[in-house]
Amino acid sequence: MKAEILKVLRESSGHVSGQELCERFQVSRTAIWKVISQLKEEGYEIEAVRNKGYRLQESPDVLSKEEMESRIETRTIGKCVEYYAETDSTNIRAKQAAGQGAVHGTLFVADRQSAGKGRRGRSWDSPKGTEIFMSLLLRPQFAPDKAPMLTILMAIAAAEAVRDKTDLEVKIKWPNDLVIGGKKICGILTEMSAEIDYIDYVVVGVGVNVNRKEFPEELREKATSLLLEGKVSIKRSELIAEIMQRFETLYEAFEKEQSLRFVQQRYNEQSVNCGRRVTVLEPKGNWDGIALGINEAGELLVENEAGEICTVYAGEVSVRGIYGYAY
Repeated sequence: MKAEILKVLRESSGHVSGQELCERFQVSRTAIWKVISQLKEEGYEIEAVRNKGYRLQESPDVLSKEEMESRIETRTIGKCVEYYAETDSTNIRAKQAAGQGAVHGTLFVADRQSAGKGRRGRSWDSPKGTEIFMSLLLRPQFAPDKAPMLTILMAIAAAEAVRDKTDLEVKIKWPNDLVIGGKKICGILTEMSAEIDYIDYVVVGVGVNVNRKEFPEELREKATSLLLEGKVSIKRSELIAEIMQRFETLYEAFEKEQSLRFVQQRYNEQSVNCGRRVTVLEPKGNWDGIALGINEAGELLVENEAGEICTVYAGEVSVRGIYGYAY
């Protein structure tokens, strides 16, 4: 009920009477007062005026279950939220829950995670209260070879959500990072459990540097945050809700299309690689070329120095920008 009351207060332009809340939720005035008191303790500024009711004046940057449920307005994606004040990794939590029958679209969010994992197994310890750590559990009905394309869809959703909330010029670095001015602000990690012909589940993990004020010295040239770039603090729950809304739209379209043809141009226009010289790092040796964008399967097309167009597969090689950003 707390999330529903919070949603009513947030969507109201004026005061909402206690009597109206009682009738809507079929509870006593005492029950309403207790919820309002809990919200105040969590940092919400709620004005209470006799004979008028309650009015939400300001929301804090909190990531409670109720805060997110009051903001996310999707049909399935992110509709069910599991929240942790602190955990080792939201991807780990999502995979465990998947094995216990958690439903499609469940969103796992932590205020802090201590054992986050990125591409190639890199791990890091993250601060509390400044970043987004979330993992989305999906149970797709399409073939396992389509699953890697979900990383591309999430990259588009996250990039466009950030741009919508900040007006910052966000670019996508193939296959799984978002960058601003050559520095990383978001990483995406997709993991899957599948058999040869069907997917059990997919977990798409997303980490966004939102309100972080500083980074360790070894990361200052490689990473940044939305706060550092835009000079304005962002409410993380608002950004999460926007990402979920955009991803749901893309996911539903992808279920019908079964390819990325419908977003190829959209992705390439946001790509930091497209049209630039890159170095492709392969076990058999590195080579340089011009990135041409993705194909309908989400693979990167690179023209080598001989003029041949080669397909680069995520997970098999890395792509490093010659222009500076390397991760």
